[in-house]
Amino acid sequence: MNGALFYASQYGSTAEYVQWIVEATGLPAYDVDRVSADPSHYDFVVIGTPVIYYKLIIKKWVKQNIAHLQNKPVILFTVSGAPAGAKLDGWIADSLPQSLVCRMDHVALRGKQIPKDLSFFDRTMLIIAGLKNPDRVARREEMEGFDYMDKSSIRPVVELIHGLQSREQENVKSEAAY
Repeated sequence: MNGALFYASQYGSTAEYVQWIVEATGLPAYDVDRVSADPSHYDFVVIGTPVIYYKLIIKKWVKQNIAHLQNKPVILFTVSGAPAGAKLDGWIADSLPQSLVCRMDHVALRGKQIPKDLSFFDRTMLIIAGLKNPDRVARREEMEGFDYMDKSSIRPVVELIHGLQSREQENVKSEAAY
């Protein structure tokens, strides 16, 4: 099966993960904020997005292209400070159509947040959130930043992609046998 990676990135963590995934899989990648690419040309789609203010910033692109995503495998990877779990699952459910959420594979990747690299607005919002956050670890991370970037963490995404790519090779072999 041929696939492509469609992504949005705000401060660079998602784009860095995309580069690593492209190196590992050979998939083409399209920044949806810079390039107009049509997901209908692919058998499967990988979507990468950061989570900003509890929302997936790629949600508008997904809604615009939902008709092209409905009948094909979709892998989503999110990048944030939040680990996998109910909180992140809720943010995904609030950002994407349920018809997609219920059938896609999701991999949560941890990103980085360097306060000096953020816009004034984002820094201010994180300070406010940190002051109100009852979780001491999350409060510190919101106010001081964090860096969880890890190339080895892309392994589950790469394995899902290779699984889809191998289906194509198996289909070609079985067609050749007839």
